[in-house]
Amino acid sequence: MLTNFLICLKAVLPIFIYLVIGMLVRRSGLLDEGSVKKLNRMVFIVMFPPLMFENLYGKDLSKAFDPKVVLYAVFGVLAAWLITWIVSGFTSLKDRPKTRGVVIQAVYRSNVVLMGIPITMNIYGKGDLSLTAVVIAIVVPMYNVLAVVTLEYFGAAGKKENQNAMARTVGLGILKNPLIIGAVAGLIANFIPYKIPDFAGNIISDLGACATPISLLLLGASFRLDSLKGIRKELIFCVSGRLLLVPGILLTAAALLGFRGVAFVTLLSVFSAPAAVSSYTMAEVMGCDSVLAGNTVIFSSALASLTMFLWLFLFKSLGMF
Repeated sequence: MLTNFLICLKAVLPIFIYLVIGMLVRRSGLLDEGSVKKLNRMVFIVMFPPLMFENLYGKDLSKAFDPKVVLYAVFGVLAAWLITWIVSGFTSLKDRPKTRGVVIQAVYRSNVVLMGIPITMNIYGKGDLSLTAVVIAIVVPMYNVLAVVTLEYFGAAGKKENQNAMARTVGLGILKNPLIIGAVAGLIANFIPYKIPDFAGNIISDLGACATPISLLLLGASFRLDSLKGIRKELIFCVSGRLLLVPGILLTAAALLGFRGVAFVTLLSVFSAPAAVSSYTMAEVMGCDSVLAGNTVIFSSALASLTMFLWLFLFKSLGMF
């Protein structure tokens, strides 16, 4: 029991410490809101693609792509999205579409990019991240497409010109996503008969190594407590749905279906991570309840260190990994 506790603590504690350091950095005045946004964009464009590339380049692709894990991740995300859409229609949210869209997004869309790789790496080391990288490369575009559909439907108030423009640009946006570019480049490089030069490999490795710690620091630095007046019930629903209901149902089903080891930890990262940081930006841009979206990111991120630890400890004790 103590061994399981320490393994799970080792997986989650570094994430929590990075978040706290980021909060202290922001409090000290070293970073302002504008700087945090610019650095977040830099990390996303410059550092995450090398991280995705490194996790797929030179790996045994037959092990990296597990169709059962991929299909379950896809099914789980779609199920969380569709069920939340249906259930929210039977609540008071049916009369508040801009809030309803944010609630749906909060429940199905996790910050797997920022939390998935660190959790897997802290448990298994850098050598076993290829499956996680493949799942992330597939799930992230799904998140984006479903977010566009959801927020456009509930936030655009039927503006046909917005819908047509979004339909034209969503596919291009997915293809231009730095995570997808990095993953595809890593996959293609495996089929090229020439090895990349050592100096290039070192640069890619160093940039990728910076992605996770800097992103976590910036997430901590971005914490803001907006007004909670009038959104407490919705906030509780969003946070509990994202951190408790979705992982509770989908991870229990995954355990019963026989997923184990890296596969199970990858699914745990997808389904138990906090709300995606970009969900706030999308809600704001697309005319939905950005106050609720922002607070959901803040509170789910703050509580995720505890809830992810508990999920890890529970399923580690049950022998899932």
